[in-house]
Amino acid sequence: MLLSPLRLAELDQRAPVHPQSSSMEGRLATVPELSIAGFTAPCPPRHVYRDLIRSVVVSGRRNRQTLSSSSQSAHTGSSYSSDSGALDSCPPNNSGCFSSSASASAADFFDAYELRKIAHQMAIDGYTQRIVQAFDKASPVPASGYRGGPDRALENWFFELDVDWIVQFHSVHGFQLHLQDKSALWLQDLIEGWVRALSIIVFSMTEVVFATYEMIAVARFGKAIIAKMLVFVDVFLAALRAENLQAMLDMFICISRSSYMFKLLRFPAPSEAEWIFRETSDLLWSQVNRLNEAISSKMEEMRTLMEHDNDDWWAKQIKRGGGEVHRHTRLMVDCIVSMKNARSSIENYAPIDKQPVTLGLLLSNTISYLKDLLSRKSELCSDPSLKYLFLLNNFHFMAQVCEPSNHWELVLTPECEKYMDSYLDASWGHVLSCIPKSNCPGLLRLWSNTPPLARFDSVFHPRLRDWLRKTITERVISGYRNYLKEHTDSEKQVSGGSNSPDVLAEMLREIFEG
Repeated sequence: MLLSPLRLAELDQRAPVHPQSSSMEGRLATVPELSIAGFTAPCPPRHVYRDLIRSVVVSGRRNRQTLSSSSQSAHTGSSYSSDSGALDSCPPNNSGCFSSSASASAADFFDAYELRKIAHQMAIDGYTQRIVQAFDKASPVPASGYRGGPDRALENWFFELDVDWIVQFHSVHGFQLHLQDKSALWLQDLIEGWVRALSIIVFSMTEVVFATYEMIAVARFGKAIIAKMLVFVDVFLAALRAENLQAMLDMFICISRSSYMFKLLRFPAPSEAEWIFRETSDLLWSQVNRLNEAISSKMEEMRTLMEHDNDDWWAKQIKRGGGEVHRHTRLMVDCIVSMKNARSSIENYAPIDKQPVTLGLLLSNTISYLKDLLSRKSELCSDPSLKYLFLLNNFHFMAQVCEPSNHWELVLTPECEKYMDSYLDASWGHVLSCIPKSNCPGLLRLWSNTPPLARFDSVFHPRLRDWLRKTITERVISGYRNYLKEHTDSEKQVSGGSNSPDVLAEMLREIFEG
């Protein structure tokens, strides 16, 4: 007797599961192997693969976890609350300083490898072939008409793939209504399950299509089940919000890869099975184009949210944060990193001339937009020191996350170098200019009155903060030493005393450390 399908509500109670490759291999080893020739058992096993599939984390979730942990370690407490409701629904700061598209590609490869292992085990056990056979026997044939309902076979398959909610709704409209009040995280979990299921389906079809003489049956089954899966893409896109960009990109990667894998299938001779797989590939690719449009639309929504806040709000936020990395910057950088990772994942399996160009254009346009936004909003600062510190922090953060360097030493982009020089001139230029005109007590007073902004305690990156400290110390102390050399009377007066360059260097260090 068949078990009742898992209800969608279980998603709300599910604890997150994490991949354990070694334990997965152990669990796969315990799955009873059945010969492919003996796949005529009337009832396929239940629950055998479901937990294994659940244990594989879609790369998008792993990337988000990595981004979050990197951000917390790189800069604790860097966000400040917003008085505007424009982005209240958006997630908190979760961009890291050391993520890279290369690591994302490796994560995506790992996920695909784990799912392919499960699909391979299904084929070795004869499970996939039994499902295909059950579907084929229940499907219409020209000679005898309908021999039953193929949906029962699909229901069994969907259950094992952990997406049996697909058969719970008799209409797309009913599913749309169900998603209306769901949270962004709930939707992300649902789509991650959908992505795992589609990946298993595609890997399974490519596993068994040449391992059996029933190629046409495999092709028909693959097309039927994928068509049922793709029905929900538009429903997902209608329900997803701006903060669900990663879910869209997860679907984008999965569907692009699936379409390309079917296109790669090579048959010894032209056949109906090959034609069906080509049709299925085209069906998948039509959804790639649909997702391209949806991702572009969501990014336009993000820009609208960014522009929603008025200039007064921006000016207050920049001042309140002391020029630190703005929450809007972090949010947009998250989107940029996600798109870069998606593009990198696609490059793993599709040649350049077969890759969607929209994502690359959207990526470059988003980076240009963020730079323009930051430049425009920085003009709202009446304090030049704050303005350039804001630009330095935000542009450096963008460069560190979007184009991370493997070098330990600090590497600045030309833009960051320009903003750093401007910040130093605005914050410490008056100190340097007053050294030739000031006696030591006057210099000390000037020093002690240096605005807190010049202490750059809001500089988010440790190496950037350290580089600034060394640069300022070198400029100020070297200027002071040169002044004393030119004024020997003053040099004798301060030598070894509380106004000596060494003492002032220590005083400056204390200022930097708060």
